[in-house]
Amino acid sequence: MKKSLLSICILATLTFSCKDKAKEAETKAAQETEVVEIATEKYTANVAESSIEWAGSKPTGKHNGTISITDGAFDVADSKIVGGTFKIDMNSIVVLDIPAEEKGNAKLTGHLKGADFFDTETYPSASFEITGLEEADGKTMLSGNLTLKDTTNNVTFPVSISNENDTLSLTSETFTIDRSKWNVKYGSKSFFDNLGDKFINDDIELKISVKATKS
Repeated sequence: MKKSLLSICILATLTFSCKDKAKEAETKAAQETEVVEIATEKYTANVAESSIEWAGSKPTGKHNGTISITDGAFDVADSKIVGGTFKIDMNSIVVLDIPAEEKGNAKLTGHLKGADFFDTETYPSASFEITGLEEADGKTMLSGNLTLKDTTNNVTFPVSISNENDTLSLTSETFTIDRSKWNVKYGSKSFFDNLGDKFINDDIELKISVKATKS
């Protein structure tokens, strides 16, 4: 009976985990940005109403938080996004699942900013440059060059977009990127053997929300 109950619990856990796992963004080599030959309008990001939510996990738990967009704009033609660039402040990493007053919060935040992970002293900014937008399987897919540390890859993920009263809103579905493709190595089984259960998953969950107003 105990064995049967254990098997049911394991099956339920696996089913729940697979169901809830965010899809990894299609990732490939950095792409050239197309030169837009038509007249465009600029929508400047409202950084106070824009955010990036993140989550990372390991066998013993999961952490989540936010990172700030500090600057950016969309190029729009005929009410459609045709380009844009955004700057991300890697020193703005915030941990939300540990109370701010607890020592663990500062310890984790410092570790993420340190050389083991994003090395924000050397690389204080990340960036995202839009390279394409297309419809696929009933979804709007946004592609862009994401630069973290000294590496750039092109990622594609689903978004929803609205444009009302000169305010453009873009929200992504939750997706993942594989940090090993940007050489973020700490605790990664992609780089180190014999980690046992001390590894940290390569997948980082992201959800991007940007509001921008017509300049």
